[in-house]
Amino acid sequence: MDPKQEHWEAVYRHKPLESVSWYQPVPETSLAFFQNLALGPDAALIDVGGGDSLLADHWLDLGYRQVSVLDISPTALERARQRLGNQASQVEWICANAAHWTPTRSYDFWHDRAAFHFLTAAEDIQNYLDIATNHIKPGGYLLLGTFSQDGPEKCSGLPVTRYAEADLKALLAPQFECVSCRQPIHQTPSGALQAFLFCLLRKTLG
Repeated sequence: MDPKQEHWEAVYRHKPLESVSWYQPVPETSLAFFQNLALGPDAALIDVGGGDSLLADHWLDLGYRQVSVLDISPTALERARQRLGNQASQVEWICANAAHWTPTRSYDFWHDRAAFHFLTAAEDIQNYLDIATNHIKPGGYLLLGTFSQDGPEKCSGLPVTRYAEADLKALLAPQFECVSCRQPIHQTPSGALQAFLFCLLRKTLG
């Protein structure tokens, strides 16, 4: 098993959803960005690094019919399936490393608040960005939630890459233009505060 997959399998096998540091009963920041776009119900949506988070549940409740969730941990995806029950069949579940996979379709909205900042090698970061660039539709959107420069240096025992707003914009230009950014503070179930940077970017039409 890939060491990264082994790490996340151990996390999901031993920690309940409500105790992991990234737990959000309502992903308010992500939903606020998303709902402002007013995408139609047939928009293709993907939550990269979604694990067993609740964003897919909210998308389904909002009436979206093309929902995908990608995660490196099969246990995380199975937990999400079990939680959703009969609704699970409405979701495409993808078990893969976010920096090393080949999508079979293109997306109108690509969301990631959990995978990108765990990429620390330049090659993995570039691979991820190439995949996103090639599989987000022209005019489609990329919402990246990463740890900001004031955020933690590690999460769940792994090192992370922290980003400043200007650096994230430069990394994604010219293929993506920035629509807006926010820097929310996430409170973990244990009470710790984590500084995030969320940037919504639109793929250029050129």
